[in-house]
Amino acid sequence: MSTGTAAALSNAGLTVLSEEEELFRASVREFAEGEVRPRVEHMEREAKLDPALVKQCFELGLMAIESPEEYGGAGSTIFNAILAIEELARVDASISVFVDVHNTLVTNAMMRWANDEQKKEYMPQLASGRVGAYALSEASSGSDAFALKTRAVDMGDHYELNGQKLWITNGNEAEIFLVFATLDPDAGYKGITAFIVEKSFEGFSVGKKEDKLGIRASSTTELIFDGCRVPKQNVLGEIGKGYKVSIETLNEGRIGIAAQMLGIAQGAYECALKYTAEREQFGSTLNSFQAVQFQLAEMAVEIEATRLLVYNAARLKDAGKSFLKEAAIAKLYSSRCAERVSSKAIELYGGYGYVKDYPVEKFWRDSKIGSIYEGTSNMQLQTIAKLITSGK
Repeated sequence: MSTGTAAALSNAGLTVLSEEEELFRASVREFAEGEVRPRVEHMEREAKLDPALVKQCFELGLMAIESPEEYGGAGSTIFNAILAIEELARVDASISVFVDVHNTLVTNAMMRWANDEQKKEYMPQLASGRVGAYALSEASSGSDAFALKTRAVDMGDHYELNGQKLWITNGNEAEIFLVFATLDPDAGYKGITAFIVEKSFEGFSVGKKEDKLGIRASSTTELIFDGCRVPKQNVLGEIGKGYKVSIETLNEGRIGIAAQMLGIAQGAYECALKYTAEREQFGSTLNSFQAVQFQLAEMAVEIEATRLLVYNAARLKDAGKSFLKEAAIAKLYSSRCAERVSSKAIELYGGYGYVKDYPVEKFWRDSKIGSIYEGTSNMQLQTIAKLITSGK
């Protein structure tokens, strides 16, 4: 789709998809239904992604949606990326966030900040089989993202990294990590620098995997840097500009998380719609009662409002227009929508909704992370408030 068409759709506030986008959505849904859904229960129980799915994600081009064709990617749009994330989350949020982080954070940061040599070396790898991870968070730096303790020391011919990262998505699967560390703690955020770190680098290791409430198959791990040797040429962007790399990357990442929450809400809603059409009480199906119909209608309204917000933010990004406020609004609203819709789905299932034999309790558990990662709901409110009060 041309940027002009994207801008027109954005300005019109429509969820209209082009023929190409419809075909892409259909292909991702086919993969999600045919390959992901049969594996969801096993992956949830084992708390691990099926390696066969990881391989298929690369083979189908889902790991290089925006990456330029010259590096083995599809050269497509963030809109197509969020369509993929949404469709995968409709079936399983764990495989969705796996694809999301690789595309909207890692590949996006490389496209924007890597020099020509780094792009030639790493982007074909990220497109063809090596998983990426984004390492910013630490024990003392959550919402205060730049309170980093991980140190980088200039050793002349290389940098040495020491410290720990926590809550790193794709930690177990990744081979290429974007790591943020400070070269000068006294300089505050201006001392932060981004580095490209390979799993094989001396002094680097992956620590424990977190035992989580939701997105259990997604690996969320600790990273350990113990005298990790990083070549000088692996600085991403400029020295001391890591804060800029992280902020601008996370702005796009918020749209991806919003799409994930949209998919969770859609999946839970579809389950509730099907169940209420089949379950009988008092001699009639549940969906024949007006009280239930109204609840389903409320869910449908929330999902459609969320879809408009998410799609609009993505269209703006593709059109090259300002999207910071819209991305924050989409992430905030979509996380609330996913929680509310999945919670209501559990209630409509009754006692069955509370047990793991049925799918809706997983949608609810998976939804909770949406108000936490890649910027908490309070941080989104702060961003929105700053922008609207400044007239932006």
